[in-house]
Amino acid sequence: MFRFRALVVTAALLLPAAPAHGAPTPGPVAVPREARAVDTSHPDRWVGDGTPASCTSGAVVRAVAKGGIIRFRCGPDPVTIVMRRTAKVVNTSTRVVLDGGGLVTLSGGGERRILYQDTCDKRQTWTTSHCDDQATPRLVVQHLTLVEGNSTGETYDGGGGGAVFVRGGRLKIVDTVFRDNRCDRTGPDLGGAAVRALSQYHGLPVYVVGSTFSGGRCSNGSALSSIGVSWSVYNSTFSDNRAIGRGANPQRPGTPGGGSGGAIYADGNDFTVLVADSTMTGNHAREGGGAVFFVSNDRTGDLVVRSSRLEDNPSDGFETSPGIFFLGHRQVVEDSIVR
Repeated sequence: MFRFRALVVTAALLLPAAPAHGAPTPGPVAVPREARAVDTSHPDRWVGDGTPASCTSGAVVRAVAKGGIIRFRCGPDPVTIVMRRTAKVVNTSTRVVLDGGGLVTLSGGGERRILYQDTCDKRQTWTTSHCDDQATPRLVVQHLTLVEGNSTGETYDGGGGGAVFVRGGRLKIVDTVFRDNRCDRTGPDLGGAAVRALSQYHGLPVYVVGSTFSGGRCSNGSALSSIGVSWSVYNSTFSDNRAIGRGANPQRPGTPGGGSGGAIYADGNDFTVLVADSTMTGNHAREGGGAVFFVSNDRTGDLVVRSSRLEDNPSDGFETSPGIFFLGHRQVVEDSIVR
């Protein structure tokens, strides 16, 4: 067992510091205002007319394409909408806020991705000459459940993102449950059974707040996966997510590649991953990083674990500390359990 307080890891070197005797139990890490849920009290449009039957896949697809603040009127009871098509953001939207009110589940039915945004996809309208770094659209997913999304075989822009794929603009996730999502089983840099993120505006982080990720299966990063993207994760839970690829990245000869980052896979250059007030248990990587795989190719990136618990996240191949493979500038673990 490793119990850390104010622990700093530089590159792959572990330098534990014993906690001070009688040190107070740390309080919760404050969630920044910009990471909190969006006020949806004045929606731009509704999905449904008050009955479960009116809340259809087609209604969701049309609402997301129009953009704005979207809420659901599906009756007083929980409802599951099985998506017959992927809901796609049109890049002329300034923002798309999808608020399920805690009652709505969107299901990919095990056959398709649920939500898609890509500012560099001309099919969704190319709005700038710098699609890799533009401020909008801003996609917010809150008070929603996303299950059984599957992006297997979706290879555009590298694939991945079984439930949600976002390239460009901004992405924020608040109070959302991701369960049993899938993406391709192999591939050296393919990932994100739940969420795949690329090219966020000005390198600003993807915020994930108060959300749950379980049962994800993908080559890498079976909850969150990214290249060159920063993440700020607060008050969230990751369990039973598995990186099932084989051969790592770059893949070993004779293997298809993958198998790293049971829950989180982060690759690229200058980026930061913050995991705060969160729990990661029972995740697994066939290769490296049963909980977190973090590689900053130019050694400028930082991994920060604060007031969190990472336990029982086996890495079959390699790790630099329990459940973590880290290669970068600094790894900081504060007031956390990692074992």
